[in-house]
Amino acid sequence: MTGLLSDRVALVTGASRGIGAAVAIELARRGAHVVITARTQGGLEETDDAIREAGGKASLLPLDLVRDQEQIDQIGPSIYERFGRLDILVHAAGALNRLTPVAHVDPADWTTVIGVNLSAAWRLIRSCDPPLRASDAGRAVFLTDALAGAPTPYWGMYGASKAGMEHLVRTWAAEVAGTRLRINLHDPGAVATKLRALAFPGEARESLPKPAEVAPAIADLCGPGETRHAASLPA
Repeated sequence: MTGLLSDRVALVTGASRGIGAAVAIELARRGAHVVITARTQGGLEETDDAIREAGGKASLLPLDLVRDQEQIDQIGPSIYERFGRLDILVHAAGALNRLTPVAHVDPADWTTVIGVNLSAAWRLIRSCDPPLRASDAGRAVFLTDALAGAPTPYWGMYGASKAGMEHLVRTWAAEVAGTRLRINLHDPGAVATKLRALAFPGEARESLPKPAEVAPAIADLCGPGETRHAASLPA
């Protein structure tokens, strides 16, 4: 497949379903070879099937962002060793777990939510910074949420993880401002995803945008012609 991202190599987390899967499919449709990662092999295979149906190519990397931290550290070097480049990083994986008062947060839930939303972002930055800087048009996009800047009852654990991630990403962006690497945050808003359904089980999902509808805006941030940097883009 040829397109704006022809010959580019992209890494997308959370690519077994939802927004991560939709972004991976969109990037592949635009010509990128997509390395897709998530916990579930079956979900990754479904995304791979969709990518192949669209005429694209993908490599599957089953990975638990909480338990397989040492593997995260090797992602950047491994991709560079195999493909000779890494041009795009999209951290779309997200964890919510239970909504609860801050005083009642379960330690196991904290470990998961902070691990996926914040710690994995830090490890991905460490691992992918060198090859992304080496690209002639390195691009990184991290999905965030308006709750990061709007403390809301029962959302403290999730909001804190996103706020920490935003601070980390903005700092990284400031540090590479003089390079060709462009880093942005993107808030897709309310989307019909499994994570959204956990938070709002009675919500009419048919009234919400589908992941495939928000994926193009995220993929746009990954293009070589993108000039925005350190932006926090609303839905």
